[in-house]
Amino acid sequence: CKVGFILDGFPRTLAQAKALDEMLARTGEKVNKVLEFAVPDDVLEERICGRWMHKASGRSYHVKFKPPRSYDGSSAASASNMLDDETGEALYQRGDDTAEALKKRLAGYHGDTVPILNHYGPNVCVQVNGDQELSKVEQDVACALSEYYKPTRNVLMLFGPPGAGKGTQAEIIVARTGYPQLSTGDMLREAVAAGTEVGKKAKAVMESGGLVSDEIVIGIIRDRIAEEDCKVGFILDGFPRTLAQAKALDEMLARTGEKVNK
Repeated sequence: CKVGFILDGFPRTLAQAKALDEMLARTGEKVNKVLEFAVPDDVLEERICGRWMHKASGRSYHVKFKPPRSYDGSSAASASNMLDDETGEALYQRGDDTAEALKKRLAGYHGDTVPILNHYGPNVCVQVNGDQELSKVEQDVACALSEYYKPTRNVLMLFGPPGAGKGTQAEIIVARTGYPQLSTGDMLREAVAAGTEVGKKAKAVMESGGLVSDEIVIGIIRDRIAEEDCKVGFILDGFPRTLAQAKALDEMLARTGEKVNK
C-alpha cells in the first residue's frame, strides 16, 4: 500500500468516513477520489438475486449474465445444475442475496452510505453509470481515474547556496527514498562519455570553450530521467540555476504530465 490502495465496502457510514479522514490526516493524507457506481434498484435486484458463488475460491457466477457451463439457461437454477467451471463443485447463494434481504440492504445504503458522497463533495466524487455495457463502464472508470492510470513519479529539487548542506542532506534523502541524485555536471560528463546525440553537442561546445546552452542541458536531463532508476522519482541537484532554466524544466516535464513536486 506504499504507493496507493483502493477501499471497497468501506466506509459505509458518515461516521466511518470521518474516522477514516482523521486517520489519514495523521500522516498528511486524504481520500483522493470516490467512484460511485450508479445502478437503478430494480436492476440491482436482478443482478443480486441471480448471483451464485463458489465457496472455496469466491468465484462468482450469474444465471443470466455469467452462467457456469453446467447451466442450460432455461431450467430453474439449483445446486445440482449450478456447478463451478473449474472444480465441478456445487455453487451456493448467499443468504442475503434475496429480494427481501436486498430491500433492507438498499435502504441502509441510501440512508447511511449515500450521505458520504455529500461529505466528500463533487471535487472528489465521480459518478459512473454502472447500468451499461461492461466495456463502457470500463471506459468511464478509466476516464475518471486517468490521472492514476498514468505512471507518476516524484520530482524533487535541492535548493540553496554553496555550503548550505545540500550534499549532506542529499545522501540521506537518497538513502530513504531510493531516488537517484542527478547532478548537472555528472550528467554532462556521462552523456559525453556515452556519446549520446545530446552528449556530442555538449562535447563540441565544451571543446570550443563555450558554455553549454540550457537547451542542451535540458536535453541531457530528459535523456537521463528516462532511465529505469528514475522511474519512481529523482532528485535534481544544481539545476535549475536560473528562472529561464526553471521554466524550461517545467515545459519539459509538462509534456509527460509531470511537474516539480517539492
